[in-house]
Amino acid sequence: MRTYVTEQLRSLGYTVLESSNAGDTLMLLDQHRDVALLFTDVVLPGGMNGRQLADQALALYPGLKVLYTTGYTENAVVHHGKLDAGVELLSKPYRRADLARHVRKVLDKP
Repeated sequence: MRTYVTEQLRSLGYTVLESSNAGDTLMLLDQHRDVALLFTDVVLPGGMNGRQLADQALALYPGLKVLYTTGYTENAVVHHGKLDAGVELLSKPYRRADLARHVRKVLDKP
């Protein structure tokens, strides 16, 4: 799935850095401080979920925008059927147009 999303985002004109786990993502963010958006699955390998990753990333880079994706209905960003305040979620499965719209929406937020 990561390869598909990476290819789709690149085809939309975005520069994309990818990693396979939260620890590597935090290292990438440290090396590339101009990253505008963290697009993360809620469920990640390696002991840290997407919400925990985003919380750590936002503590280091407060201006970072975050877009979550998940194929699960019960997870770290949805509680009793409602999203946590301020959370942007793109539910799987999604189409390229949905991805493009959600990424743009999050990037355009003040």
